[in-house]
Amino acid sequence: EEHVMHIGYFVLSCLIGHFTVAGVTPALHTPLISVTNAISGIIVMGGMLQLSGPLHSGRVAFALAAVFLSSVNIVGGFAVTQ
Repeated sequence: EEHVMHIGYFVLSCLIGHFTVAGVTPALHTPLISVTNAISGIIVMGGMLQLSGPLHSGRVAFALAAVFLSSVNIVGGFAVTQ
């Protein structure tokens, strides 16, 4: 039951994020991307701090996914704004 609640929070946060970004005017996209890059940098640091332990543990797997996806977001944000 707890997993279902976490999945619900995840889906809700995805929807809120989508509608928030979709509602932003084009003039504000660059500052918005700057803020999301800063948040992604924090996620990368947090994920790197969790990369200890066996490689097959769930914590390490999610930490690797967080580091990878946040890094993709940072690189994509810089590519779009340059």
